[in-house]
Amino acid sequence: QVRLVESGGGLVQPGGSLRLSCEASGSIFSIKSMGWFRRAPGKERELVASQTSGGPPIYDDSAKGRFTISRDDAKKTVYLQMNDLKPEDTAVYYCSAVLTSSSGYVLKHWGQGTQVTVSS
Repeated sequence: QVRLVESGGGLVQPGGSLRLSCEASGSIFSIKSMGWFRRAPGKERELVASQTSGGPPIYDDSAKGRFTISRDDAKKTVYLQMNDLKPEDTAVYYCSAVLTSSSGYVLKHWGQGTQVTVSS
């Protein structure tokens, strides 16, 4: 059984910062990619940032210059540093990972999400 557990969400003032963390655990053989998605009120889920093993990070245009994705493969953890947060960043943020389980299956897994609210 594979689990992704997010942490670091909360309430922050406009212009503030948050750092999200997501740790993968369970019967994992290898991780191909990890990333962050978000669903804002009234909108569809969208990609925020992702990073495939051996490749460069990919960002949505709204996140470029403000957000930074990083991975600690030894800890099976992905981070999202969010700076200069704006009210439009308010959303539920979901961690995702494409990985191979110990039994050989390649699947995309999702965390349960963490709420980020940017408001004064």
